[in-house]
Amino acid sequence: MTWQDEPTLERLNGADLYFEVTGPEDPPPGEPTVVFLHGGPGYNSYAFRTLFGERLEDRRVVYLDQRGSGRSGALADTDQGGDTLDLDTLVADVEAVREYLGAESIVPLGHGFGALVALEYARRWPTRTARVVVVNPWLHFPELALTLLAEASARRGVPLDDPAAEVRARTPEGEYAPVGEARVEAAFGLLNARDLLNTLQFRDAASRMRQEFADAEGQLVGGGEVQEALVNQGLWEFEYPPFLAELRRPVFVIAGVHDRTSYPEQVQWLADLADADVTVLDAGHYPWLDDEDAFAEALEEALTR
Repeated sequence: MTWQDEPTLERLNGADLYFEVTGPEDPPPGEPTVVFLHGGPGYNSYAFRTLFGERLEDRRVVYLDQRGSGRSGALADTDQGGDTLDLDTLVADVEAVREYLGAESIVPLGHGFGALVALEYARRWPTRTARVVVVNPWLHFPELALTLLAEASARRGVPLDDPAAEVRARTPEGEYAPVGEARVEAAFGLLNARDLLNTLQFRDAASRMRQEFADAEGQLVGGGEVQEALVNQGLWEFEYPPFLAELRRPVFVIAGVHDRTSYPEQVQWLADLADADVTVLDAGHYPWLDDEDAFAEALEEALTR
């Protein structure tokens, strides 16, 4: 059997998309290609492949740096321009990669924000999706914003002051109240974003340092352009749960009990509305850092059951 490890930078769907294809060139019949969709938004696939890729060498896996992220081209160089970015475009990019590779079907493997892309791909392309696997998903952003604000308030030793009621009261009738954005601004006003997310996502300092070392080794910085573009499109007001009931493919969730940005609230949406199979590990946002064997076992179960 021929094995591959191909870095590719290809103009697809009007953007320069970077991805690496590993594993057997001709996988066994019926075995779909796994497409890893990183979080962030605006992060990259480098660290996941570096830290966990050896455990997936027997599978055909695509490590995609999403539009404007990592080693993919800048948003400003896309046909659509750099001012806006939406979920529709990110999902269309995944389909463009699948078509380019000639894969009959894929398993979107989404982490954090990438879970949103994975689930929406499955909703729009059920015949091209074998199943969906998500790790510590983010689905309800106003709720996530409230989690951030609650933690920041606790860290600062001040009462939780949710601006939601005030924002709704001053929003003209018929317009959407930007509750999520107000919560995030209040949270980051109390504690900077990096410290706040580190507090909520990592099980311990050792895991955080290992992740930071991998990021430094990859020398891939940025992501702000992608984050700004998505925020401009109302990211912090986005609520995906209403779409979960429309999924027609099996959904598997791997959650870290120490990742309070996702567990239990965000995970529960999938369990309740998508009848997802949930596995909870003694881990944080990046469970392969905390217990590689347990994560590998959970992922293999999600990919094969």
